[in-house]
Amino acid sequence: MAKLPFTTKHLFFTPSFKPLTTRFTTMSATKPHPSLELSGGGLDSFLPAFTTLNQPYQAYPIVGSNTHVETIFAYYFRSTPDVRFRRQCLRTKDNGTVSLDWIVGDDRNLSPKSPVLILLPGLTGGSGDSYVRHMLLRARKKGWRVVVFNSRGCGHGPVTTPQFYSASFLGDISEVVEHVSSRYPDANLYAAGWSLGGNIIVNYLAQESENCLLSGAVSLCNPFNLVYANEDLRKGFNIVYDKALASSLRRIFKKHAPLFEEMSDEYNIPAAANCKSIREFDEALTSVSFGFKSVDDYYSKSSSSNSIQRVCKPLLCIQAENDPIAPARAIPREAINANSNCMLIVTPEGGHLGWIAGDEAPFGCPWTDPVVMDFLEYLEKIKSNSFFKPDEKTHALQATVN
Repeated sequence: MAKLPFTTKHLFFTPSFKPLTTRFTTMSATKPHPSLELSGGGLDSFLPAFTTLNQPYQAYPIVGSNTHVETIFAYYFRSTPDVRFRRQCLRTKDNGTVSLDWIVGDDRNLSPKSPVLILLPGLTGGSGDSYVRHMLLRARKKGWRVVVFNSRGCGHGPVTTPQFYSASFLGDISEVVEHVSSRYPDANLYAAGWSLGGNIIVNYLAQESENCLLSGAVSLCNPFNLVYANEDLRKGFNIVYDKALASSLRRIFKKHAPLFEEMSDEYNIPAAANCKSIREFDEALTSVSFGFKSVDDYYSKSSSSNSIQRVCKPLLCIQAENDPIAPARAIPREAINANSNCMLIVTPEGGHLGWIAGDEAPFGCPWTDPVVMDFLEYLEKIKSNSFFKPDEKTHALQATVN
């Protein structure tokens, strides 16, 4: 895993315009606080879901005053809840392997009809990450069944073919959702993803369109436009994150390098094994593995900003204005505003995977966790109980969820 130059521990991460609704203040229900930017075509339908957005976003003193301090503090000092997992290695159609981590005892303690939440960590992340475990436990306390989807080689999972994963490869997530759906056919399925995981979820929702098996999803600190994200990642202090992530990728690759030896004519194996940046790794391996003409072609065509307009299921996107990894200029505000299935929340601070604010700051769960659960429980209530009558103002939301 990656090492920062000033420590031995690694980091997991993975011209804008004003949105049509920069500060939403006209809802008759709970009035959002002006410190939050709320917008999206689904804003009117989804806003009643939330119980905390009327309160100001207040970053924790000192820690939240700088995006890099907050990002690094969250990784090193946020508590990591103790969770016992039961691992399931799912063999994919191409003989690859993804690792699904389920909470021990859930099959015994939860109903087969309990809603299921699939969690997708960021680049090189897995079920051991603190932000994943906090979200997992919050959902579990609400009676949800939760499973963490560890991508190939992540979370100490195996790699069984000479192929990892990418921002646009949707084969694995498709098979995971189908597997979970078949395992719990009477349950409603949802997903939440951070960083690269968020990008994958949005692309997946767009690909599946109306036929998507998910009843809703949440995308957090999504880079959206990978061209912009890559540009910003190679500037200033962000280079530290780039090197840390490259180190994580190198370590995963070297652990499974023998699988790639026979592919030396196709991949630049030495360059991947010695990469100093994410771009170098993607140029040597990822872009070639998934059939792109170049690394720039990969970034351009894999950006979920290109596909979000095709999302047909409820989607909440949460971003931080000062995110150093997922830049605010990459947020596809215009497309989100044009899609009645989407809502966007942008906080003034938060860093990347930080959001050190709220009742549990600075060591507890991110500010986003209760917001995510408000949204998901709202969708589940509608889906399971036909909460609204067809002739009510929010009939469009009911139709979308159904």
